[in-house]
Amino acid sequence: MSLLFVWLFLGLVLMGMPIFFVLLAAPALSLWFDDASGMYLQIISRLFNGMYSFPLMAIPLFMLAGELMNSGQITARIVAFSQAIIGGIRGSLAQVNTLSSILFAGLSGSAVADVSAIGSMMIPAMERNGYSRSFSAAITAASSVIGPIIPPSIIMIIYAFIMQISPGALFAAGLLPGLLMGASLMTLTAIFANRWNLPKTEEPMSRPEKVTAFREAILPLMTPVILLGGILSGIFTPTEAAAVAVFYAFFISFFVMRSLRLSDLPGILRRTAILSGTILLVIGGAVSFAWMASITGLPRAMAEGLLGLSESRIVLLIILNILLFLVGMILDAGPAILILGPVLAPIFVGELGLDPLHFAIIMCVNASVGLVTPPFGLVLFVTSSVARQSMAQIVRAIWPMLLIQIVVIFAVTFIPQISLALPRWLGLG
Repeated sequence: MSLLFVWLFLGLVLMGMPIFFVLLAAPALSLWFDDASGMYLQIISRLFNGMYSFPLMAIPLFMLAGELMNSGQITARIVAFSQAIIGGIRGSLAQVNTLSSILFAGLSGSAVADVSAIGSMMIPAMERNGYSRSFSAAITAASSVIGPIIPPSIIMIIYAFIMQISPGALFAAGLLPGLLMGASLMTLTAIFANRWNLPKTEEPMSRPEKVTAFREAILPLMTPVILLGGILSGIFTPTEAAAVAVFYAFFISFFVMRSLRLSDLPGILRRTAILSGTILLVIGGAVSFAWMASITGLPRAMAEGLLGLSESRIVLLIILNILLFLVGMILDAGPAILILGPVLAPIFVGELGLDPLHFAIIMCVNASVGLVTPPFGLVLFVTSSVARQSMAQIVRAIWPMLLIQIVVIFAVTFIPQISLALPRWLGLG
């Protein structure tokens, strides 16, 4: 079998064909050119088998929980809580934006959900307080990539499924890198605040307002505590945790805070079905694509090619990050992980001896940052829509934040303890 499907894949992606159809069309056309169309049934069967998995039920459930929290105005309480903690300093709203993303990451696990929920609130508020709209959009986009890194994370569930590793251990491995990403952005914002004289909130919260913000945020902020505590302690699996998240989100939104109405549910369920259906179709297509890569010997060919470039582990890790960065420019996080995980893991885990959890976090952090990498970063498109700002204006403002995120990527790559300390301490790695 030839590697024609790789070139077909690249060509169809650059032509703008939706990724699900690319994942099926490239192998199918390659088999037709190789006069092996009798193997089409293998592609179709792997498409359905790739979606038919109990662990993958966590994806629509976590997305449903996130939609319930958004519609239940939980985001507003998280923003108010963040402002109560760090409001009043110079550049405070930019810091609140990032802190809100860190806290919201423990609820949604999605960068797009973060931009949609927090961006729609914070971008207009920052502009009213004297920030430029492009800077407001840039910090919103940059901080949103924390969402898929701090658990629970949808892309980590996808990686754990495709590579057959523990989702709980992967969740634990992502916590410190996610916090490091957030802390780096907040440090950069503090530097900008002094150098650019960013606006300072003129009327910080009073003590009673802070007490109210803390009290109203307690129940929403218990969500990641319940989920991670249950997963890491072995009380329930990630899929069961997703079901718990749905029940908890509905209970506090509908019965406790009374911010959710029954009339909101049809729209919530419709949006969840569309988004989760899209993700599951891509996963099924990626399983078919991975099968094609396996029977053509692509992983072995890439391994020989990469290992032939250098015998230095450091050089190969740098090449890995450059490759993932370039892929992030054209592919969304989920497809990038689904396609490259099975191809690259045998090289870096099998040949170079990287810890599987460490390699997984390198993949997930790179894929997350790829969401804000031009020209095709999905989060850039969403932010452009939310902020009503052109992509070019956002990209001009975001490049310093992108550079600090690249520094974090290399820190995660060359300091394995950032990823491995917590899961080993918990006995998971």
